Amino acid sequence: MTQKIALITGITGQDGSYLAEFLLEKGYKVVGMVRRSSTVNFDRIAHIQDEPNLEIVQGDLLDQLSLIDILREFQPAEVYNLAAQSFVPTSWKQPVLTGEFTALGVTRLLDAIRIVNPETRFYQASSSEMFGKVMEVPQTENTPFYPRSPYGVAKVYGHWITINYRESYNLYACSGILFNHESPRRGLEFVTHKVTHAAARIKLGLQDEVRLGNLEARRDWGYAGDYVRAMWLMLQQDEPDDYVISTNQTHSVRELCEVAFSHLGLDYKDYVKIDQRFYRPAEVDLLIGDSTKGRTQLGWEPTVSFKELVEMMVDADMEVLRAEGHGG
Repeated sequence: MTQKIALITGITGQDGSYLAEFLLEKGYKVVGMVRRSSTVNFDRIAHIQDEPNLEIVQGDLLDQLSLIDILREFQPAEVYNLAAQSFVPTSWKQPVLTGEFTALGVTRLLDAIRIVNPETRFYQASSSEMFGKVMEVPQTENTPFYPRSPYGVAKVYGHWITINYRESYNLYACSGILFNHESPRRGLEFVTHKVTHAAARIKLGLQDEVRLGNLEARRDWGYAGDYVRAMWLMLQQDEPDDYVISTNQTHSVRELCEVAFSHLGLDYKDYVKIDQRFYRPAEVDLLIGDSTKGRTQLGWEPTVSFKELVEMMVDADMEVLRAEGHGG
């Protein structure tokens, strides 16, 4: 039996690193695409970089020829498009670049697949941010989109172009509408990791407070390690389709603070300060997914609860800070 090859764009990100681990364990050869840049950070995949079945190649979602070359060279059976400008606040500062990567980048990759090998199976990382100002609660695959950021708008384009290529060219192309998913590998700019990291630093006497925006914003937060399993399951079905992946529960930023700080024996009210600078120009107040279709058709279930996730992140932050010589 020939070894399956998977291409992952965005392999150095949170999801890319977990997906690479998952596929390597399944016996895949994993090709990870990174941009030619002086600032590529390989920290998240450092522990698997010596794996014989992992190969890192240079390519760019802004350069279709580089995508065609990679597809021709490796002939992957599966392509997972996880690369994007994915930090929502940055999308207001760099809206055009966000559109180039997060919207048009999907088109370039789909078109490259159409040209090189239309049999390749494609996964597009869609986002709950597409629902934005939600039209119904909870959100399903049929909920209308109302994005509230340049990132959300770009993701809607990526989502619909994936459906368009599936219907126009009969490509096996799926979108996973993933709700927020976190882990110790989440970037520090995201509120979950910002909070757990601050709680750990405050516990160790390294800082006095943490400044946050809207504590009442609610999200459906799951564990990234669970969510990459859903991506893979989508590409193993007989027919391509789109799926909402979520925990079906919602928690506020305030609850996040409560769990993180109380895990360390602290009261978040003593340390969390509200700062208007961290409010979004257009806020997304409530995101909660209904992943019934994914659970039924894919047989997918989340395994890590919200509390377990936050405590896992706090523990990981404490471990890193202690390894750096802080605290006892």
